[in-house]
Amino acid sequence: MTTKAAPSAPSPALAPAPRWARRAAHAVALCAVPSGLWRIAMASGIYVGYSDEVLRDVFGIPGWGIAYVVGLAVVSEVAALFPLLLVTDRWQPLRPRTLAALARTASALTIVFALSQVVVAFTVESETYLAGTAHTVWAFAFAPLTAVPFLLTAVTWSYSRRRRA
Repeated sequence: MTTKAAPSAPSPALAPAPRWARRAAHAVALCAVPSGLWRIAMASGIYVGYSDEVLRDVFGIPGWGIAYVVGLAVVSEVAALFPLLLVTDRWQPLRPRTLAALARTASALTIVFALSQVVVAFTVESETYLAGTAHTVWAFAFAPLTAVPFLLTAVTWSYSRRRRA
């Protein structure tokens, strides 16, 4: 005769993520799409403003640069999906405290990286190899990424507050 184990005590119900946090997490994922599409266009040979010489010498396209640029687009989008883990209760790959610590670290690193890019943009004279309309299209494709540090920080704060981690 087998005895059933007593059911474990249910974990206390946690409040779902607020609507604004869910929207912010989805916005992070959407912010990476334009730059990823721009990179894929560049890798597939669509003219994005670079000369054939720049594509070959600087980016290695055609060649290994295609895999690098497409891989960068894929990795960027996968990383941009991370905040969705902070607003869903369906699947948690890590313990809440671990996920909160990882989110805080990612948020801090994203802010530091964004600030370093602003400093570089205003202090270092660099060649962009783009001019005119191509540079404007590039700017519009990458501009949404400037919102990521703020959105990720807000989602991380919401998660930490809900989990009390």
